[in-house]
Amino acid sequence: MKVIDGLKFAEMVEMGAHHLYQNADYVDSLNVFPVPDGDTGTNMNLSMSSGAKETKENAVPHIGQTAQALSKGLLMGARGNSGVILSQLFRGFGKAIEGEATVDSVKFADALQYGVETAYKAVMKPVEGTILTVAKDAARHAVEVAGTTEDVVAVMEAVIQEAKASLDRTPDLLPVLKEVGVVDSGGQGLVYVYEGFLACLKGEALPAKTSIQSMEDLVNAEHHRSVQGFMNTEDIVYGYCTEFMVKFEDAKLQDNPFDETVFRQALSEYGDSLLVISDEEVAKVHIHTEEPGDALNYGQNFGSLIKIKIENMREQHSEIVGENHSASLPAKVEQHPYAVVTVAMGSGISELLKSVGASAVIEGGQTMNPSTEDIVKAIKDVGAERVLILPNNKNIIMAAEQAAEVAGIEAAVVPTRSVPQGLAAILAFNPEVEVSANASAMTEAASAVKTGQVTYAVRDTSIDGVEIKKDHFMGISESKIVTSAPSVDEVMKTLLASMIDEDDEIVTIIYGEDISEEDAETIGEYIEKTYDQVEVELYAGKQPLYPYIISVE
Repeated sequence: MKVIDGLKFAEMVEMGAHHLYQNADYVDSLNVFPVPDGDTGTNMNLSMSSGAKETKENAVPHIGQTAQALSKGLLMGARGNSGVILSQLFRGFGKAIEGEATVDSVKFADALQYGVETAYKAVMKPVEGTILTVAKDAARHAVEVAGTTEDVVAVMEAVIQEAKASLDRTPDLLPVLKEVGVVDSGGQGLVYVYEGFLACLKGEALPAKTSIQSMEDLVNAEHHRSVQGFMNTEDIVYGYCTEFMVKFEDAKLQDNPFDETVFRQALSEYGDSLLVISDEEVAKVHIHTEEPGDALNYGQNFGSLIKIKIENMREQHSEIVGENHSASLPAKVEQHPYAVVTVAMGSGISELLKSVGASAVIEGGQTMNPSTEDIVKAIKDVGAERVLILPNNKNIIMAAEQAAEVAGIEAAVVPTRSVPQGLAAILAFNPEVEVSANASAMTEAASAVKTGQVTYAVRDTSIDGVEIKKDHFMGISESKIVTSAPSVDEVMKTLLASMIDEDDEIVTIIYGEDISEEDAETIGEYIEKTYDQVEVELYAGKQPLYPYIISVE
């Protein structure tokens, strides 16, 4: 087969999505933490299914147009980090061939390579040994093989061959995978998609579903602990939050043709927290820099500057620290069309978040990460002119950032990884200041909170020297398992001892749907007797899966 058109590509997408769907449980089983919410397979399946649905409904012979439909469906359906990265891989793929009616072996391979480049740009600090590495290695090999053959099927076979080899190498790149003897879950999900593509091109049945039974004796730890690591917001190094738009001018573009990749790379030399979004008419820029004028001057090479905004973040930080934020939030929101959209699971936690100032709470978190589209819908339903998004879960941060880009209003993500961080961030919210200043102050407030969680193990394992038995309880402090035992009370006491020190003043306990008020009060009394310097606050969060969520500050 020498070329692929849009209709054939739609069939490939459908088979890739179906193969991933059949093996989603297996991909979930490759999450290394033995918690009951390992959901890489679920997230990738839901993301790919959304893309396949949009592709099927809009398939045309023109492959560029069909690929755009896939990109749109994946973008809005992306859930979790793995789903967002998958969407970026095919966003770049579609961008590379948007003007093509058909693609040959070389164009197909080049599009895979451009998809990898797009996905890497979407990640602040790429971690090797993940889905990114598998995609990169497979695309590189595809480009090499495409230079020797016109057969698209042969190129796709090469993609599968190298993707599987790269997947097998992931434990050598990511220590946590080697520790427990598994491969990267996101990379495995991508291999299933590619296997579906190849089966379609060859007119063969899909490979057999992988049996989870063969994995029962394996221990799993969540590789997203590392994947998520690249999403941490770093301390501000550059003092001026600078935003502007470049309205392209033909006269200037003749001398300086606009290329988003080159444009972004050039601006990255001036600072950090860089975001560039462009279409045929304008480019929108957000950057933190010490020299705003240099960034503006560079932008002027391509057109006229509009909607310029420069803020001194150091000055705003000083003002925020000294302000009294105890005033009633609802009254202020009426005066300033500003909203805080957050994510939580459990009716009690939702009520708690709203009581401290959340404008909307999206139901989600463990086991069900909201999609980009879910978050965008919540933003639109709030009806504010500006919005801050608090994911409260490390696996929702990338979807939240993607939602902020496409929401159509001024939006920023405060990368909260837990409900306690979300609560602390909301309390630092000040509707009197700009979005960027709020995001910085709220991120700083969230980082000051120590978070602990108690849940149960779904399999036997050994991680970081802690022996864990299936159905025993585990105490997790800042994503690290510190203890495991048959008794939830025993785990709580050990976990608290690892978290509370002499400088701490407040311990907040959010107890889940399986914990009675009496049991929670008993834990509270224990804390007050054991740690006489702290005050204890108890809340009925009614959350599933996690009997206790702990905040120490």
